Amino acid sequence: MIEYEVTATDLKRIDFGATGVAEILQNIRMILATTEFSCPMDRGFAWNPDIDAPIPVVQARTAARLVAAIQEYEPRAEVVQVSFQGEPLDGKVKPIVKVRIKDDAIQFT
Repeated sequence: MIEYEVTATDLKRIDFGATGVAEILQNIRMILATTEFSCPMDRGFAWNPDIDAPIPVVQARTAARLVAAIQEYEPRAEVVQVSFQGEPLDGKVKPIVKVRIKDDAIQFT
């Protein structure tokens, strides 16, 4: 099964016509780029970032919250791994999520 690496910084432009794998990956990028309470019509959408905690705690909580958000809002994807890039000491920790698309998620016509 193919694994895809997704980051919030990959979200440059929304493709309203995206389908299949491209649509699923775009949805995951949107989840990563959106923090909870920032979406006016669905305040619970996305995930709640952790602040003011030790870096390992922030990373563990963030990983758990991202997995939960992706499971809820894009169930066609399975999270394989969550890692982080950036400078934690500068307060810049950006998640990288590795996902697989579930076999039954893509319908071939």
